Amino acid sequence: MKKAVILSSGGLDSTTCAAIAKNEGFELYHISFDYGQRLRVELERAKAVALHFQVRHHLIITVNMRDIGGSALTSDIPVPKHRDAGTMTSSIPDTYVPARNTIFLSFALGWAEVIGAEDIFIGVNSIDYSGYPDCRPEYIEAFERMANLSTKAAVTGAMRFRIRTPLVNMTKKEIIQTGIALGVDYSITHSCYDPDPEGRACGFCDSCQLRLNGFAGAGLSDPVRYVEKGY
Repeated sequence: MKKAVILSSGGLDSTTCAAIAKNEGFELYHISFDYGQRLRVELERAKAVALHFQVRHHLIITVNMRDIGGSALTSDIPVPKHRDAGTMTSSIPDTYVPARNTIFLSFALGWAEVIGAEDIFIGVNSIDYSGYPDCRPEYIEAFERMANLSTKAAVTGAMRFRIRTPLVNMTKKEIIQTGIALGVDYSITHSCYDPDPEGRACGFCDSCQLRLNGFAGAGLSDPVRYVEKGY
């Protein structure tokens, strides 16, 4: 069976990516990161997602990005909330983590080369997203070129790496509809940037707003718990 490495945060997008990869016949290898993020609940959700899909192996990498800081997710900078859709797509928020996708994809690439997986799935999106530069198609294309220039398996012709972004041109509504059609249980996922101590979503950060609007657009109720839903 062909293998795929899935970057899994326990969130809506990466979980949908896993469902798409499984539907395409891939054997799933999930990779998650304990990078000093404030939303620790995402690692528990990533473990639940791995169990849900019965993945072949779930690798959790520890890399301390809190020492670097510069983000509301890895420092004491407040998480921005109540931003409208126009602001989300026109400016880069404080939840941007410097070079995060480059770091994560590099680990995923190394693991993919070792286990013989040519396909790496990442749930980036360029439509309903928070303006992150490392979610754009041109970034993914550049990383894929680099991957095939920098690895032994690629330069010797043994493998050809593909960075798979099946959600890149989907709205959140379309992502959710796709996942539901593939049997995704979104109650086990987590998206909030600023959950309360009980793990309940805040309802007002960018990620909550995008998620809630996506479920509403699909005519569905979000099954995760919220402190307050900020429609």
